[in-house]
Amino acid sequence: MNTIVKRIDFCYGHRLMNYHGKCAHPHGHNGCLEIEVSSEMLDERGMVLDFNELNERLESFIESKLDHRMLLQEGDPLVEALRSVGEEPFIMRANPTAENIARLIYDEARARGLKVAAVRLWETPQSFAEYRG
Repeated sequence: MNTIVKRIDFCYGHRLMNYHGKCAHPHGHNGCLEIEVSSEMLDERGMVLDFNELNERLESFIESKLDHRMLLQEGDPLVEALRSVGEEPFIMRANPTAENIARLIYDEARARGLKVAAVRLWETPQSFAEYRG
């Protein structure tokens, strides 16, 4: 199996619903995303996928939807508060945990035709969540 990993850094804010701890409060992260793409066969160039193509196909989603945005669960009262001051948060069905954000990005990458093996979201330099399909 051949594998490449592309790293994309982005900043985001969130808070966790139904959580009793610091992460129940709005806060931000400098996230480090790792997208792992695998293939049994290499293409005619000898690549799993060109890193630039991977970046172009997924970074537009990260840049336009997640980077420097608040990621909130639908029904969070903070959604309307932010909208009232002209901010549009990214709404998730699930609680915006690192695990659920990794799954969201995995699903988006697959929808864009990428053969993703795993997505790792480093929420801090010491902690990451990973989703493998």
